Amino acid sequence: MKVWLDGQLVDEQVARVSAFDHGFLLGDGVFETVRVYAGEPFALDEHLARLCASAGVMGIPVPGGLEAAAHEVLKANELSDARMRITITSGGGPAGLARGAGPPTALVLALPLTAWPPVSTAIVSRFRRDEHSPLAGVKTTSLAHGVIALAEARDAGADEALLLNMAGNLCEATTANVFLVHDGVAATPPLDAGCLAGITRAHVLGLGAEERTMSGADLRQADEAFLTSSTREVQPLVAINGRPVGGGQPGPVTLRLAHAYSEMVAARLQ
Repeated sequence: MKVWLDGQLVDEQVARVSAFDHGFLLGDGVFETVRVYAGEPFALDEHLARLCASAGVMGIPVPGGLEAAAHEVLKANELSDARMRITITSGGGPAGLARGAGPPTALVLALPLTAWPPVSTAIVSRFRRDEHSPLAGVKTTSLAHGVIALAEARDAGADEALLLNMAGNLCEATTANVFLVHDGVAATPPLDAGCLAGITRAHVLGLGAEERTMSGADLRQADEAFLTSSTREVQPLVAINGRPVGGGQPGPVTLRLAHAYSEMVAARLQ
């Protein structure tokens, strides 16, 4: 497998990142995950724009050439349907929190896509998202919060964990945005709830959904629910805390939006 590291394609077995890289030591980095269809990275420009925005919040410079690097990696590995990850860290630095003066580390890699299950289940995690954090909505490599929430879900026999924010309102899942359907209308929490401004989330909003602040009670009363992310697209959520959502099957609004999303992707790729 070839990866693009700091300006050149190298074999994964010889790719090396410094032991002093602050991305490894401190989680001082940002990243994007991009869905690849038939060799074409979907919405790459939107992902790169969000990467730059996240890096700007972190104060990490973004090197040039990432769009070309994405295509080079796909071509070198002859990948068709794949998931791509673009990672930027602040690079090597001294012990402690202060950054070094060197350049950032930039890594682009892609792997064959592993399909998500057709439906998902979730619990409401006991852990909360802090909507007032300076990193709320920033896609950083510091994912330990999500790791422990997902482990909590898997220990409970569920696929995902839904996270409330400090106000007690619905925020997001560990690696996805969440939508609830009430009375035929799909809604997702607003960005000020502390959630990530998901690329797929934005496209689904454009297909006929809305933003709305939602509480734990809305979770219990939802007629349908679904998750969105670049690699899972629109995935029905059929049970929360062991209780079926609606009839425990993908609902009509979810299926309509999933179909509309697939058609939108196909049209844009053409």
